[in-house]
Amino acid sequence: MRFLYLIIIIPIFIFTGCYSFTGASVPPHLKTVALPLFDDQSGSGEPGLREKLTNKLIEKFRQDNSLEIADKTNSDSIIEGVITSMNSQPQVVSKGEIVSKTRLTISVKVTYQDLKLKKKLFEKQLSGWSEYELSADPALRNKAIDEAIDKVTEDILLNTVSGW
Repeated sequence: MRFLYLIIIIPIFIFTGCYSFTGASVPPHLKTVALPLFDDQSGSGEPGLREKLTNKLIEKFRQDNSLEIADKTNSDSIIEGVITSMNSQPQVVSKGEIVSKTRLTISVKVTYQDLKLKKKLFEKQLSGWSEYELSADPALRNKAIDEAIDKVTEDILLNTVSGW
């Protein structure tokens, strides 16, 4: 009986290591992507917002390494985006109706195009958010902006390379 048990269990362990899943859905003919500077139509007046977002997206693609970054003229695909809004909304109101915590949300409209086949692969509205304590320290708001940018650029990357 023990021998039969081993005959069944050992192949299960061996064959589980033979399968892999990458989750990638980048068409095989696409090797490069252009990431031009996002347009900022948010009206937020936040200095450097589009540069921060674009640079973070470039960083994420470099870390992921699924598509090489190239300029538009030498690229197989392109991701173009518009920052459509950046807003803050009260989340926690304490005694005396004083807002103590705020949620900052950055929304972008993103288009991913196959330049070789001249085909739109997706167009989506994505958002990233972060909460911060209201205080006299502007660094807390800046950190929330960075966290929201990190979340939305991660979503752009995942939508591009995984189709999620």
